Amino acid sequence: MASFSCAFIEKEFGIKILDEKRLDGYDNSNYRISTAESNFIYKTYNYSESLRDIVLAENEVLLYLQDEFDSQIPKPIPFKDQSHVKTVVTDNQKALCRMLSFLDGRFLGDVEHTNALFESLGTFLAKLDLKLKNLNNYAIQAREWEWDIQYLDLNKKYINDIPNPKDRKVVHYFFGQFEEIVRPVIPVLRKQIIHNDANEWNVLVKDEEISGIIDFGDLAHTFLINELAIAITYACYDKENPLDWAPVIVKAYHKILPLEEKELRILYYLIAARLCTSVCNSAYARKADPNNAYASVSEKSAWKMIHRWLAINPLKAENEFRKAANFPPLEPTSFDQVIKKRLKHISPILSLSYKEPIHMVRSAFQYMYDASGNTFLDAYNNIPHVGHSHPKVVNAGKKQMAKLNTNTRYLYEELAAYAEKLLGYFPPPLNKVLFVNSGSAASDLAIRMANNHTESTHIMVMELGYHGNTQTSIDISDYKFSNPKGQGQKQHIIKTPLPDTYRGKYEKNNPNAGKLYGTDAVTQIKNCGVPISAFISEPVVGCAGQIPLAKGYLREVYPAIKAQGGVCISDEVQTGFGRLGEYFWGFEAHGVVPDMVILGKPIANGHPMGAVVCTDQIASSFERGVEFFSSFGGNPVSCSIASAVLDVIEEEKLQENAKKVGNHYMALLKNLMPKYPCIGDVRGSGLFIGCEIVKDDSKIPDTALANHIKNELRRRHILVSTDGPFDNVIKTKPALCFSKENAETVVKAIDEILKTHYNNV
Repeated sequence: MASFSCAFIEKEFGIKILDEKRLDGYDNSNYRISTAESNFIYKTYNYSESLRDIVLAENEVLLYLQDEFDSQIPKPIPFKDQSHVKTVVTDNQKALCRMLSFLDGRFLGDVEHTNALFESLGTFLAKLDLKLKNLNNYAIQAREWEWDIQYLDLNKKYINDIPNPKDRKVVHYFFGQFEEIVRPVIPVLRKQIIHNDANEWNVLVKDEEISGIIDFGDLAHTFLINELAIAITYACYDKENPLDWAPVIVKAYHKILPLEEKELRILYYLIAARLCTSVCNSAYARKADPNNAYASVSEKSAWKMIHRWLAINPLKAENEFRKAANFPPLEPTSFDQVIKKRLKHISPILSLSYKEPIHMVRSAFQYMYDASGNTFLDAYNNIPHVGHSHPKVVNAGKKQMAKLNTNTRYLYEELAAYAEKLLGYFPPPLNKVLFVNSGSAASDLAIRMANNHTESTHIMVMELGYHGNTQTSIDISDYKFSNPKGQGQKQHIIKTPLPDTYRGKYEKNNPNAGKLYGTDAVTQIKNCGVPISAFISEPVVGCAGQIPLAKGYLREVYPAIKAQGGVCISDEVQTGFGRLGEYFWGFEAHGVVPDMVILGKPIANGHPMGAVVCTDQIASSFERGVEFFSSFGGNPVSCSIASAVLDVIEEEKLQENAKKVGNHYMALLKNLMPKYPCIGDVRGSGLFIGCEIVKDDSKIPDTALANHIKNELRRRHILVSTDGPFDNVIKTKPALCFSKENAETVVKAIDEILKTHYNNV
């Protein structure tokens, strides 16, 4: 900067400069000044009145601390007129400048980290904050800026500068958590002046102890607990397991300056907030000045930690912090009590997963958090299609709910806008949509519409197919009506064999398997003796054990159904919206276009919504009948949420992710097949995968082993399920944000489980 002059410095401070070196700085210029006797730091800033007040306040704090921290903090060096800050004008540029003593020591970022060193850090910061407790400075108190966690929202304007939408969503998520968890307790938090930037390049180390701290430029009058949040963030963000290290700092700090329970309750979220502040400002700095490497020096580490932090159950973090501060752990409601309360008013016919059911309390993307502090990798739940608690989806619902929610008897823009947006993903013949509130209701409505259109009532259904829980849906679901407890097949239902190339009549090694299965089905259609109103099937039959319809099958069946006056219905409740990777809809994989499509589950990421998409002709014939109305179908909130789901799929390229991760996942599972003969088949597409478990070297189902694998994975905090007529197929259909690393975690665990199993046989 223009304000730097060796001659000026020598004159003002009465020194002889032997060497000077420009140092990195975020938004100011720093120089190391060397003399025969000492070293100094000369700092210059672009002038502003508000910055002058802050620099003066910083000097006041440094001078206040000198008595107790003489050699541990920088000391302001007076100019010859005894001032500590001077305004200099050079070449019409106005700047602030000052001189500080130079502290020797190695940076925390350059030394090996140990528990003893982290204890020293916690102790040092507690002593510093105790000294600052009674200091007041109105310039600092009036300061509102991005690097003070209490003003986290000031960083929102930078979120869109983060280039990767998958990273942006995590930042949005933690902003939402701050609003929900931290904001309500702000009025009762302790506030004082703190250093506010105990990062690894501001903390000095000598002889394996903290020897000092520099750069008081981020001083803030803020929550006391922020001092710990910031220190933990930078001390731990290169650690594989941050919770192994963070409590060490908490414990040492608490011994000197006791913490309060309400502070520990929010510490997890404050650490996340600091990480978000860091990555937001790095993104903005890169955009504003791509050549400023210093501004993003810690960015990679920050991103690593923010994703690791997401995988930590907030309850676990809080209990680790409580333990470090000698508070009793938060105990969840006993499992027996939770079950007892559920069964008091809820019938046990509503079943629970796993031998040991899980009491869930929160979730985020591919993670679910239970009441005991465990984090589960959710490799099973396909309803939160773009991820649990996705902030864009959550915010769309909150925003619309606060504005308008009504039914379709009124005009509102969200209905038509979403209908147009959704239909843009379908081929032209499918250009009408009716909204309901579930996939089951969509199945029910689709059959009603088909029967109305064809003036027939006979329905051809797929063996082991499942289409919902209404009476009509159960009537067309072989998985339900053929169950030993089911109602049996009704007279108007025609069941066709599943075109299964693993267990069926025509196997994978037959290149014409699909055509042959289709030919058999066409013969059945011709011989059934009654006009068929509709043929309904999933492109991949989920409850059969994730069995894809044999390639070429639908190209035979669909024309035969249509030729005798029927309509073809594709149930895309589980396979739609890009889950299969290569195709947005499952029917596209077969080169056919159905007359009707059923949607549900992922359409609104778990918000209750469903839809029937159909042709103009079917919609027109339905319009001639009695009025159709659904109280909740197509309401503004549902449409806004569903629209956000489509936006996320596009922005985060989730269909492409499903393809890449799914291919990797399938390859990893198939690599286990030579090692473990109990894996009879691995099948599916994208993130819709089935792994069939059998008795060794046979196709005899091994239900016990499949359930053992499922429950062992649950014990390792990985969620999958089992399905199929023999309940022997490991079913995995995670949110589309699932990563290759997540897939590797699942398959590595299966490998270990099976290795142990075979060693014990």
